[in-house]
Amino acid sequence: MRSTLLLTGLLAAALSASGPALAQTTPAEKQVVDLSSAAIALRSVRGEGNQTDKVAALYRKALIDAGWKAAEIEIVPLDDTAYFIATWKGRNPALGPIVISAHMDVVDAKPEDWKRDPFTPVVENGYLYGRGASDTKFDTVQAMVAVMELRKSGFVPERGIVLAFSGDEETTMITSRIIAERLKGARLVLNVDGASGALDEASGNPSYWSWQGAEKTYADFALEVTNPGGHSSAPRAENAIVQLAGALTRVGAHHFAPEVNDITRDYFVKAADFVSDPLLAAAMRAFAKAPTDKAAIAVLRANPATIGKIATTCVPTMASAGHGLNALPQRATAFVNCRIFPGHSPEEVMAELSAVAAEPTMTIRQIEPEYTTSSPASPYDEVFVGAATRAIRGAFGEVPVIASQSSGASDSMWYRALGVPSYGASGTFMRESDDFSHGLDERVPIGNIGKSLEYYRLLLTELASK
Repeated sequence: MRSTLLLTGLLAAALSASGPALAQTTPAEKQVVDLSSAAIALRSVRGEGNQTDKVAALYRKALIDAGWKAAEIEIVPLDDTAYFIATWKGRNPALGPIVISAHMDVVDAKPEDWKRDPFTPVVENGYLYGRGASDTKFDTVQAMVAVMELRKSGFVPERGIVLAFSGDEETTMITSRIIAERLKGARLVLNVDGASGALDEASGNPSYWSWQGAEKTYADFALEVTNPGGHSSAPRAENAIVQLAGALTRVGAHHFAPEVNDITRDYFVKAADFVSDPLLAAAMRAFAKAPTDKAAIAVLRANPATIGKIATTCVPTMASAGHGLNALPQRATAFVNCRIFPGHSPEEVMAELSAVAAEPTMTIRQIEPEYTTSSPASPYDEVFVGAATRAIRGAFGEVPVIASQSSGASDSMWYRALGVPSYGASGTFMRESDDFSHGLDERVPIGNIGKSLEYYRLLLTELASK
């Protein structure tokens, strides 16, 4: 009873912070905003006070209120977090289920840096604000409510539908790996982590929808220089800070060889039609045709939205050095974050970084390699692509459908590494300029919830019936 009262109180607090009356017209649409708001109000961040388990309890209560049996829902604690699996069994248990994948945890946010408190959800001018709004509590809830509505409608799936939400996707991904191992018999995975649809910047109308069939490999590397140090009044030729700074300058200026695969080529050719900048659009088409085109590469590298799509990227993200203001540094350490193009290993990239750094005294090692994995692209599955195309057009109209590759990392990599096809397939549409995932004043547009729910209904009805 105490748990139920706590969750009810959280929901009421979230709604009271949401401002003016919501524009959603159906109970299901309103539930998406209400439940997303309640989830955002829970600080599901790794470390002390982690409330990921409370997010899972919130979702469990919503499913039970919608008629699910308690025995169909698992919340599994692990360290300071938890993961969530809810199973709707199909008629034929021999068929692998359709898995809907998402995560409950979020990147931390400092309230003093935000215009509004990151863990106090606010609905304003057609957006839901708060940490996790776009990454990825809103998408998670939207897909979950769609499944709830589908089940309440009386639909009985031929193959099962599983809601699988990890609790540490933003950090160690231990629960992500566990869930993938448990569900490795799945027919396919629909990863709803992040908007798949693009809205036109000017009109706000849907421009195109992309299914994500591959992603780059995440890897962190530590670069370190050590020497004996000494008194700062007696400088020496070797200085750990100077040596590492030189190495980082060379690493920062380095570009990995541009390349394309079938997915990125399809993206560049088709997405170019919806780019307002003619120079960028021309570069996208030219690069798809000839990935050695220097002029096209220069344009794509200069654009934050495309630089990560054409090659492996590595960027210094943190550094520390020295032990006293009046002492020569004995140690200087920096961390470089890489997003590796499919087909290349972390070991291969580490070797290239070492060669580029060209500092004989520097050591380099990968940080926590057990928390990530390389994964191949998911295959072009005509059943999935056909169903997704029909569903998105049935809900949003004749929207172009494009294949894409993610520059980030998601739970999909653990499924793909086990040979389970996984596709980014969110029903959310948003402007590129509204993407503040991991950043200040994170938000998500809430004007298309009804259409998104219809997309999921159409997609799951078709996929779960085969």
